[in-house]
Amino acid sequence: MTEEIGTFFATLVAAKGAIAAVWFALVFAAERLRPAAPRPDAAAESWPPRLPVPREGGWARLGRNLALWLVNTVLSPLVVLPLTAWAAGRGLDLGLRPPWWSGWGGLVADLLLLDVLIYWWHRANHRLPLLWRFHAVHHLDGFLDTTSALRFHFGEVLLSALARAAVIVALGIPLASVLAFEALLLAATIFHHSNLRLPAGLERALAGVIVTPSIHWVHHHAVRRDTDSNYATILSLWDPLFRSRSATPRTRDMKIGVEGQGEECLAALLSRPFRRV
Repeated sequence: MTEEIGTFFATLVAAKGAIAAVWFALVFAAERLRPAAPRPDAAAESWPPRLPVPREGGWARLGRNLALWLVNTVLSPLVVLPLTAWAAGRGLDLGLRPPWWSGWGGLVADLLLLDVLIYWWHRANHRLPLLWRFHAVHHLDGFLDTTSALRFHFGEVLLSALARAAVIVALGIPLASVLAFEALLLAATIFHHSNLRLPAGLERALAGVIVTPSIHWVHHHAVRRDTDSNYATILSLWDPLFRSRSATPRTRDMKIGVEGQGEECLAALLSRPFRRV
């Protein structure tokens, strides 16, 4: 039985990965056909690559983001996925999950709960200095596109996995709910980091329900008051509800990054949380 559960889990993870890869490829292509903001050196992405290229754009930037993603891709099956599977199989009966919290209704409740919890976790990553040391690596990207959604320090990924595992264990959240949420989370993250230009009416309509690029780009504005706002990931309602929505509108020339700081090379990004900045 354990082997069957392991096979089923592996199948679900593989299916989630395949769907995410297709979605990433589609949005990656679309944002280059219909960009919302000018890229920081589109010529540097020509083929064959022209060297040297600016640190803030072109192949150098894409290389940094994909390298950070590769590190996490290696860590995921070694640590993150086993930890998540273990947590989902070790739910505690703390009386926090009422009898009705099952079936399709339970799935919807799980997704809402996980979404609001990741809102607060994201907010904590900005408010707590230790967590910000890791999360700043994501924000140092000088431009936003689909690859920014993959750019996280491995330390942040591990800390997030531990925090999520604690919630899963305490509330007895089933593995199916966790995987469904992770799939939605990844799709949403790729979308709202993208440089895809949407029709204005469609973007306004979507922004009333989910986080869109016009909302999340302000979160990456290199002005700290905006960086410390717009924390929602999937549903857009959490920021207005908890009074963390920025009133700053997104503009084409909005400066992206961390206020007063610039992009760093890959080695410096990896070591950044462990050194004095």
